[in-house]
Amino acid sequence: MCPSDVSTQWHAFLSALPKCEHHVHLEGCLEPDLIFTLASKNNVSLPSPSENPAYTSIETLSERYGHFSSLDDFLSFYFIGMTVLKTQSDFAELAWTYFKRAHEEGVHHAEVFFDPQVHLERGVAYRTVVDGYVQGCKRAESELGISTRLIMCFLKHLPLQSAQDLYHTALKEGDLDFEGRDPVIHGLGASSSEVGPPKDLFRPIYLSAKERGINLTAHAGEEGDASYILAALEKGATRIDHGIRLVEDPALMERIAREEVLLTVCPVSNVQLKCVKSVGEVPIRKFLDAGVRFSINSDDPAYFGAYILECYCAVQEAFGLSLAEWKTIAENGVKGSWIGEERKNELLGRIDECVKRFEGVL
Repeated sequence: MCPSDVSTQWHAFLSALPKCEHHVHLEGCLEPDLIFTLASKNNVSLPSPSENPAYTSIETLSERYGHFSSLDDFLSFYFIGMTVLKTQSDFAELAWTYFKRAHEEGVHHAEVFFDPQVHLERGVAYRTVVDGYVQGCKRAESELGISTRLIMCFLKHLPLQSAQDLYHTALKEGDLDFEGRDPVIHGLGASSSEVGPPKDLFRPIYLSAKERGINLTAHAGEEGDASYILAALEKGATRIDHGIRLVEDPALMERIAREEVLLTVCPVSNVQLKCVKSVGEVPIRKFLDAGVRFSINSDDPAYFGAYILECYCAVQEAFGLSLAEWKTIAENGVKGSWIGEERKNELLGRIDECVKRFEGVL
């Protein structure tokens, strides 16, 4: 996926470049083969072929994933896939499957989303979900050396009360306790359908979480215009997931750059969900020129057919970035991560070493 004239060198560099991933949904890492395996294991009924031909086989489901017509079309498959997750070991296996692939593609730090509300609605216990994902995170840290952070997402298509109940459960369980120790859940986010629900739907939760020092992010500016980004900032978000429509508001873009707000951009996802026609339409160059911090991410890689290295290569193919520009992107990803200064300095040193190895080659 890299430019044909420098394919080997660029692929080697982009593969070696230490990466931080900030925008990946663990439930979005459910590959079709794992969906069918867990459905059989847990006696979960997937749609019959007569209801939805995509579920005829692993192959037909994989083929359907390449043809989403919109965010809502994708979400319909996303929520069906989640129904196969039942036990703590299922959640741990899913997380581990992602971390193994991420490690192979040069991810050194991963901040991953998960969506408890849907699981709770179908009778899966809160602790089953959280403990399963924590198990996967701890394994990634001990066996792969990846540092991890869990981000709990609230779903915009569900009532506010559902999110409030989840928030209070997490507080009661002590998973959001930032006082003097490393919390189980390191941040809160908001995802699912962007256009339709109120822009400030989770404002009461975010204001409460902000007072407690909890990290906050929100999906905004993907399908919705730049005003959705502003609304997310106003309720306390310090990071914006997607954010590609920021370019429609120059004043807001200047503010984002000045305040060093990180955008977690997902270029292949944007194409798959018809937000743009090609990766070349994602405002990568405009963000670089404006000094806007962003990282490049996979979003829901099992559904969009591109894990993080493919996303990096797609950006390089579209924009032909320089070694220095990639260094800036990688460093900004580290600086925008929710980790301590010691870990940040360690990762920045690894990036510097990698770039120096490829100087004079690219």
